Amino acid sequence: MGEYLAEQRRTAQLSLRQLSDLAGVSNPYLSQIERGLRKPSADVLQQLAKALRISAETLYVRAGILDPDDSSDGSDGRRAAGVVDAVLLDPALNERQKRVLLDVYASFVRENTEEPAAAPAKKRAAAKKTPARPRSTNSPKSRGEA
Repeated sequence: MGEYLAEQRRTAQLSLRQLSDLAGVSNPYLSQIERGLRKPSADVLQQLAKALRISAETLYVRAGILDPDDSSDGSDGRRAAGVVDAVLLDPALNERQKRVLLDVYASFVRENTEEPAAAPAKKRAAAKKTPARPRSTNSPKSRGEA
């Protein structure tokens, strides 16, 4: 776990002190984690993952907190984590581009994981919102003329 964390820190081009500041953990504690002297809690792993811009699930698996086969979403959850990791670690994208790309990806995933029964209901609701054309009270039929 510690070696993997140090590798991710180096990949992100962060010093030990920079990562400890970003994650909100002390520099000595982070050093002990990287050297394998301390086992961090799930909360600390989540803070580190956020600071490193990698999925917390990846760190949980490395720390033995989460079984890699027990993802709550199955393979889709691992795929999503892989996509997020790839976007966040891509040096060719700036921070704004990463955020926008992940927002678009998340919206597509949400759209495609809606329950099938919800889709027809949404279409019916949209159809109801379309106003019918009002009848004209000045037409020849309404005045009794033919």
